[in-house]
Amino acid sequence: MKRIDHIYIDGMSAPGKYHAQEEGTHESDSRHGIDMENLDPTVSPKDDFYLYACGGWMKRNPLTPEFSRFGTFDRLRENARVQLKQLITGLADDPESKVRGSNAQKVSDLYAMGMDSERLNREGAAPVMPFVDRIETSPREELFRLLGWMHNGLTGSFFSTGVGPDPKDSDTNIMHIGEVGLGLGDRDYYLEKNESNDRILHAYEKYVKRLMELIGYDPETQERVWGNVISLETEFARHKMTREERRDPLARYNMRDFDRLLNDYPHIDWKTYFSTLGVEKFAQANVGSPRFMEFIDSYLPSLTDRQIKDYLIYDVVSDSSGVLSEDFQDANFEMFGKVMSGKEEPEPRWKRAMTIPNSMLGEAVGELYVKKYFPDSNKTYMLKLVENLRKALGKHIDALPWMSDATKMHAHEKLAALTVKIGYPDKWKDYSGIEIDPAKSYLENVYQASIWYTQDNYKKLGKPVDKQEWHMTPQTVNAYYSPSVNEICFPAGILQPPYFDLTASDAQNYGAIGVVIGHEMTHGFDDQGRHFDMHGNLVDWWLPEDSERFTKLADRLETQFNEVEVAPGVFANGKFTLGENIADQGGLRIALTAFLDSRDSVQTDEIGGFSALQRFYLAYAGVWAGNIRPEEILVRTKTDPHSLGRNRVNVTLRNITPFMDAFGISEGDRMYRPADQRVVIW
Repeated sequence: MKRIDHIYIDGMSAPGKYHAQEEGTHESDSRHGIDMENLDPTVSPKDDFYLYACGGWMKRNPLTPEFSRFGTFDRLRENARVQLKQLITGLADDPESKVRGSNAQKVSDLYAMGMDSERLNREGAAPVMPFVDRIETSPREELFRLLGWMHNGLTGSFFSTGVGPDPKDSDTNIMHIGEVGLGLGDRDYYLEKNESNDRILHAYEKYVKRLMELIGYDPETQERVWGNVISLETEFARHKMTREERRDPLARYNMRDFDRLLNDYPHIDWKTYFSTLGVEKFAQANVGSPRFMEFIDSYLPSLTDRQIKDYLIYDVVSDSSGVLSEDFQDANFEMFGKVMSGKEEPEPRWKRAMTIPNSMLGEAVGELYVKKYFPDSNKTYMLKLVENLRKALGKHIDALPWMSDATKMHAHEKLAALTVKIGYPDKWKDYSGIEIDPAKSYLENVYQASIWYTQDNYKKLGKPVDKQEWHMTPQTVNAYYSPSVNEICFPAGILQPPYFDLTASDAQNYGAIGVVIGHEMTHGFDDQGRHFDMHGNLVDWWLPEDSERFTKLADRLETQFNEVEVAPGVFANGKFTLGENIADQGGLRIALTAFLDSRDSVQTDEIGGFSALQRFYLAYAGVWAGNIRPEEILVRTKTDPHSLGRNRVNVTLRNITPFMDAFGISEGDRMYRPADQRVVIW
């Protein structure tokens, strides 16, 4: 299903045993210090700070069969999921859930359908077969009517479309045309020949054939479908932008008026396609990847009807597998959970069932969540932190030796215009257009909700951008910066220990959630965000010499990460992760300045034997504590723009001089990096 999924893969640590603050410090005796059980005292912080700060936590939280990676983010997410389960299951006893059309009814019934394994197994493939039959009986001349129908909430095939802000006029929503997704997620799985990819492709073949078996195809037909799917997806992979190319917002901005769309891609019936989606003719569209669309335009006419239909049928069955019977879900887990990520068993059914209402009716669930779990005091403290971080970043901008005064002036304008969203939206999303009917199949209900989301998006075409809209639900354990509206957002879900804790010392809060705030702020000035101005428009507001100096520094940071071997013979991708690495470093530096500026004195502020600065850096490292399977390391290195947790700590901190001083790190220590080799950007 083409659906909005606000559940992200990062999560939380439950409060541990904290050491009370010693008397005579500047903070209340109720403000606790570092949990010593999270540390590994057998490791020197001068040799491997990540293992020193996180080793105890890692030993106490070994990977269980359902996880490919488990860290403090995941712990936070798991705790939030338990909270959400209680909220959702509790709706069954709420009289409001018996009122047809109420949010409580929709959330409760959608969850119950996901939990009803007996019904799902009894229905088997039946719910998806009307989709398969429509594809199978559709004549070639109706291809673009068929694609318009499929793109309307079912799945994206051959290319994608959607509405969003114009990068150069961020107040207006325009049409965007982009590349198709791949079954395996990344182009390198199809194009790079190595033992790991061979193993994954072999498993992918089994997966495709198994899905076709489950919808009644015989072995010969299964083989044919596999051949067509892998042939088409490999060609897609050859022509898609690399993950590094996708990081360039200028390369992804290519405006075309409607007549030029017709001329540049004459084999795509745009009029029929958009008409099927209910979209009237529009003036312009942004083509994110002209090279890929040129390929699709020339490739489609060369394909047989059978090739197209086999690919489309596989696409819709695979995208529907999560809301079909256990046979389909087991096949999906075997491929993407076990083979690709190394998980040993799937999540329990309640977690999978909860994902659907938590994403499709996310703000309805979020409204319940914040009422119970998000006190106003959290928002008040966060607002203070954000403003302290904003002031600190302003001081850093003033002190930059590589940036001219003219560019600094614009940087200050952008920082001042930054919008901050904390906790939850002021106005909740209206889900009255979504109908959840238990008499229909689980798949049919999810599909109808997906249609609503798709149409809700297309209806924004040509209208002003709603700057109040949230792009994460309140219960999401994550945060974001949006360059198109120049805003940072911190949902209620992430504002829990160890990221945010009103009972912790300020040093720890600044080292955890303070760094997260600084991280998101810095995204406005990283290798991508710096191309957008204070209004969120794609504008070059830098002097050329400033851009040149910034790029030289960024290249040096990229090289530092490129040198890290994450698995035998596999190295980190410093270019792909550059934006996140810049933001990590910026967040650390800005948060420390904000913390120091907020204190009268920090020299005597010691808790549990650790100085304030030591607790600041230990808190930062602690939020990245986690264990990860070898298979997941390989997947994340290809697909995740964030560096692995170990590198977010060790590689980044080796550039931070106050960190070196706080732990007495000097030449000869493994964590030491000579001063002339340290990279400082923001």
